[in-house]
This record gives sequence, structure tokens and C-alpha cells, in this order.
Amino acid sequence: MAGGNARPGAAFFDVDETLVRVKSMFSFLRFHLARRGEPDGTYDRLTAGLHRDAARGVPRAEINRSYYRLYAGERRAELAETGRAWFDALLTGGDVFLGETVDRLERHKERGEFVVLLSGSFFACLDPVRAHLGADWAIGTRPVVRAGVLTGEVVTPMIGDAKGRAARAVAAVRGLDRAACTAYGDHATDAELLAFAGRAVVIGDDPVLAEHAARRGWERLATAPAAAPAPEPAASGIR
Repeated sequence: MAGGNARPGAAFFDVDETLVRVKSMFSFLRFHLARRGEPDGTYDRLTAGLHRDAARGVPRAEINRSYYRLYAGERRAELAETGRAWFDALLTGGDVFLGETVDRLERHKERGEFVVLLSGSFFACLDPVRAHLGADWAIGTRPVVRAGVLTGEVVTPMIGDAKGRAARAVAAVRGLDRAACTAYGDHATDAELLAFAGRAVVIGDDPVLAEHAARRGWERLATAPAAAPAPEPAASGIR
């Protein structure tokens, strides 16, 4: 051990396609609409504009904001309860987690490191994932809530540079040594988070991150394919 005055490290993980195989926001929305008894086609109708924006190159942060407008008027407590049901169904459905990165998370926990999940997703998805994995904190996009109801707006999309700023804030609050921190991410928008840490691990084959990894000496971690396509939990029969 380096000595009594050594500052601790931490591990920061992106979530979607870094720890879990699904895109949690869209998986949750499909489940939520089905559980609420919405007609067939509602999910496709609500998300069509988001997919068009993504295809046109609209920044992810703006798409993130547009996504949360779909929840305007929803009660926070009910979304949290649906999130727990969604995650239970997801676990029942099959191969949810990317084993290699979950194994890394477990090793960080065994070493007593602080573990933080950072994601553009929100509490309904992140809270059950955090609890299941035993992470210390989960920081996502925070919807604006008034009198227990979502307004449809958000404080700051937890996308891109916002993840790096959040990691720096956690380091300041916890008194962490950045050089002793490790960060994991799978998409080009995770580059700022990965650059924050003394050790960066790139998950998968994003070409932008692959270039960063080659230039900066970041580790690359290949992920094994799922035994079956990433599961979409069914909401029928839950209530």
C-alpha cells in the first residue's frame, strides 16, 4: 500500500452496451407503454422522430431531451415502480449483462473502490441496475419534477462532456485520485469520461474510441455476443 495519505480511486461505468446489452431508455419505454395498455404501434409512433433525428446527425444530447418530453405529466413514483418491474422482467428474459465488464465491476468492489454508473438514462432504469450490481452511485439524466410529476424537461442530459464533468465532480466530492480511477465506455460520446480517468477501458468497437485508444494507449475490451438477441421484457400479465 502506498501509505496512509494516499487518496482512493474509483471506477466509472457507462451503462448501456457497456454493462447491459439493451438500450435501457428504449427498452423501458416499450415496457412502460405495454404495461399501461397503449395500443400496438404507440412505441413506434413516439420514437419515430427520435430515430429520424439520430439518422440526421442531431446531437445525442438533444435527442436525450426529446426522449424525456415523452414523460411529461407522468408521476415519478409510478415510473420508479415500473422501472423495478421492467428490470425484474429483463432479468427473467435472459442474457442481460455483459459479463466481462460486470466481472471488472466486481473486482473494483472487492478492492474497496467507489463504483459509479454514469448514463443518459434515468432513475427508472438506473436505480434497479445500480441496486442489482451493488454500485455506490448512479448518475443519469435528471428529469425536472414538480409536485411529484415530470415536466418533460431535464436539468442536463448526461451525455458526452457532461459525463466527464460529473466524474470530476464525484472526484472532488469524494477526494479521489484521478490517476487511480478507471473509466469504462463504449461510444464516442464517452470519450470525455474516459479521458478523465488514469485508466480508460474501451468496450466494443466504436471507431472513434478505437482511434483514441490507439493514440492514448487505452485498453480495449472485446465483448462476447449474447447467446440470443438482447431481450425485450414483456409487460403482459404483470398487473
